[in-house]
Amino acid sequence: MKIEFVGPAKLTEDGGVSYAATLDGQNLECHFSYEVLEDVDPDSVLGDPLEHFAKHQLKLLSIAEQKIQNGLAHDHQIQIFSNDLISD
Repeated sequence: MKIEFVGPAKLTEDGGVSYAATLDGQNLECHFSYEVLEDVDPDSVLGDPLEHFAKHQLKLLSIAEQKIQNGLAHDHQIQIFSNDLISD
């Protein structure tokens, strides 16, 4: 399994962030919910979701990678929510 995060980060209509990746050469969209962006750093106030994503990009992409490795990607998309922070 070959995972590559290629970006860039883009704001989505629901206030979350989308980040492009490839899985074994196939396009894969990683969607980070607004709530996971709020909860990744509870002591910080969420301003610009893209800036907040950039600040915590390593941690968030690590969670996405784990979900992909666990076979949780469907229809060329993976969703990352607040409850995914618990297993981190």
